[in-house]
Amino acid sequence: MPDFRYIARQPTGQQVTGVLTGGSEREVLAALADQTLFPVRVERVRQAASRSWHGHRVRRRHLAVMYGQLSDLLRSGVPLLRSLEILERQSVQPALAEVLHTVREQVADGKTLADAMGDHPRAFDDLTVSMVRAGQEGGFLEDVLRRVAEFTDHQEDLKGRVFGAMAYPVFLMVVGFMIVTILIVFFVPRFEPMFERLARRGQLPAVTTSLLATSSFLQRHGLLIVIGGFLAAWAGRKYLRTDQGRLLADRGKLRLPGAGPIFRTLAIARFCRILGTMLQNGVPILNSLRIAKDSAGNRVLSEAIGAAAENISSGQSLATPLRACGHFPKDVVEMIAVGEESNNLEEVLLGIAESTERRTTRRLDLLVRLLEPVMLLVMAAITLFVVSALLLPVFRMSSALR
Repeated sequence: MPDFRYIARQPTGQQVTGVLTGGSEREVLAALADQTLFPVRVERVRQAASRSWHGHRVRRRHLAVMYGQLSDLLRSGVPLLRSLEILERQSVQPALAEVLHTVREQVADGKTLADAMGDHPRAFDDLTVSMVRAGQEGGFLEDVLRRVAEFTDHQEDLKGRVFGAMAYPVFLMVVGFMIVTILIVFFVPRFEPMFERLARRGQLPAVTTSLLATSSFLQRHGLLIVIGGFLAAWAGRKYLRTDQGRLLADRGKLRLPGAGPIFRTLAIARFCRILGTMLQNGVPILNSLRIAKDSAGNRVLSEAIGAAAENISSGQSLATPLRACGHFPKDVVEMIAVGEESNNLEEVLLGIAESTERRTTRRLDLLVRLLEPVMLLVMAAITLFVVSALLLPVFRMSSALR
């Protein structure tokens, strides 16, 4: 059981401090009352064991299994604290077991499950937390956890397919880049004395001149470029963890050629599914919008949906502000408008989510298939540039000797 550090006063007014062990903060308060002490402050001692998981991410495959098991336990009537205890004992990943232990203690102290999960961002992302919060407020937590499990498992399968399809071209790209870099830095300079005569005559091809200039630049500044690249990557990663950086990254995702529409439609599908599920379970539309906007997983879309919620509170329909924001496709907006007019918006939203996910999955598969030939073409173009830059002067010199 965790330790709690307390500051209390005796009936005489004297202040005392100490540490008590208890299952929750309520037990510690009761123990202090038994000792005729009046608590001033009680806080849990953060032990090293409870911090050990912060250095490691919990694998999403294990999280997907945990979400499904928690949904089954709750659906079978097992209380939440008991369910978390069972999952903690049977977890095969120490990091996940430690997270579940901390979450269970926080829930026992009075926190909601969503708030407790939100304290562990390296394990539970914003989408999962917002969906769990929606399930708790709407009274359909079991369905939400099942949906989160399916979504997480689907995302991992999709990621596995993408990585599997990209493994071979990326391997070739990395190996090819390393070989070309070695050639440019260490091998190309040996050809420079051979090309001096052509350079003095002004007969050196432009591609060869560019290659020699690139080689000279990398020789002089290559180490600085590598160090600068690492520093830029570190600074960029740190910046992207800020609110402004996340907003910039989400805006950039939507503008990516080819991948931008996929990010947008996936976010819209998640939003429509959560909003439709909450409306189906009787949650008022304003509360549903305020919760479902975070499920989009993109801050740009979340802000647009938040603005739509404010417009609805002033009497407008949902379709009107969504059309005005410019991020929702016209067919989706028209379907939402029809759903509002026919008073079956929740069914329309769930139908939009299903069809959009299927269509986006097909587009993503096509994009992944196109990545391999594109990468191979880029590598072939770089190799052709280096080879032609070295061979063209040789051909000119051989023709001059004839």
